[in-house]
Amino acid sequence: DVSARFDLSSYFKTIHLTSMAEAMEWLNQRRVDGIVHLQSDFSSGLFSRNPSQVQVIVNGIDANRARLIQGYARGVLQKWTALRRARGEPAADPAVQMSPRIWFNEAAVSRNFLVPGLITLIMTLIGILLTALVVAREWERGTMEAILVTPIRRIDLLLGKMLPYFILGMLGMSLSVWVGVTLFHVPFRGSIITLLILSALFMLASLGFGLLISAAVRVQFVAAQISIVAGFLPALFLSGLIFDLESTPRIIQIVSHVVPARYFVDISHTLFMAGDVWPVLLPNALALASMAVLFISLAFRKITKRLEG
Repeated sequence: DVSARFDLSSYFKTIHLTSMAEAMEWLNQRRVDGIVHLQSDFSSGLFSRNPSQVQVIVNGIDANRARLIQGYARGVLQKWTALRRARGEPAADPAVQMSPRIWFNEAAVSRNFLVPGLITLIMTLIGILLTALVVAREWERGTMEAILVTPIRRIDLLLGKMLPYFILGMLGMSLSVWVGVTLFHVPFRGSIITLLILSALFMLASLGFGLLISAAVRVQFVAAQISIVAGFLPALFLSGLIFDLESTPRIIQIVSHVVPARYFVDISHTLFMAGDVWPVLLPNALALASMAVLFISLAFRKITKRLEG
């Protein structure tokens, strides 16, 4: 009866498992947002003096989402208890005692969720907004013609425009992580090496996107506006940092998959809050690697056309 209440609720999409170990694995892999654990003696406890225990375990990486899930679960159980009493069925008082537990962010502190996400925005600013101006600046200042007559190779030009901002972005990431851990006391449970590798993938994807904009537009002002509209704003609103993407319309969720920041927000939250959970990290890393290859290849081809044309 309790299980049916969760099944019929419009606020939950339920999956039934018979093993607590399997449920814990699903929660670790972010395949579910919470666990409602009913003990084997749940039914018999309803008629005893001791109320039956219902354990609700919630993924607390997003503190606001955790509180919402916890509140809706409590509402389902309270409504079930009220209906049981209305039917006159015997039960202990209270019939059910809820035992909430939040994983990964036990105190439900919002800064533990916001600080890792802000690192993504800082890297986006460096990777997209600054890089979007580098080639356009050459055309606007008239120095591209001087570059065209030099024996510089296309790959040298590409690396010369990307490498300084890659180093700057990684330094900004490292400083942000240090500030978050030391000053804001945000826990970091993952591996530093893993963070560096995955941050480099995100930085390459951002740099490739910014360089593609810069290669396609010859005016710095226009390139800056495009980078804000197509790069920074989607990273802010469609990455899951400000809004819970699962509560947005389906079309918004589909569009968000082309935003590199979406994948790095998941990576940073997982590394800070849960640790090296590879079933979460690996798909996001593959998505960032694919985007990095795609954007850098398109930027290379675009710069090649400009140099040859």
